[in-house]
Amino acid sequence: MRIFMSEKDLKKRTRQFALRVIRLCEALPTGRTAEVIARQLVRCGTSVGANYRAASRGKSPADFIAKMGIVEEECDECLYWMELLIEAEIMKADRLKELMDEANQLLAITVSSIKTARSNK
Repeated sequence: MRIFMSEKDLKKRTRQFALRVIRLCEALPTGRTAEVIARQLVRCGTSVGANYRAASRGKSPADFIAKMGIVEEECDECLYWMELLIEAEIMKADRLKELMDEANQLLAITVSSIKTARSNK
């Protein structure tokens, strides 16, 4: 993975992440628990890209940092819901591995961006 990722690349990557989350949730088995988790996962999975786009239009460094904090929280929440899918035995871990790896990478990029923005402030 590259050390530096352009804003355009990250916008595309977070959008692709959202689409993968949507496809995952559409493929979940029917049932009350899966439906509740799917609803939450779609909400936070699509929020990662939407909030990154908002952060990239931040009005100030403080605004950018605050909005990137939301991206961080939403990305971490995605991991939580995917972990629950595994632990509740709704989906096998191997089916979620790549998507969870992507969520972890996006989370690391976000945390690094926040740290950089704070040090440049």
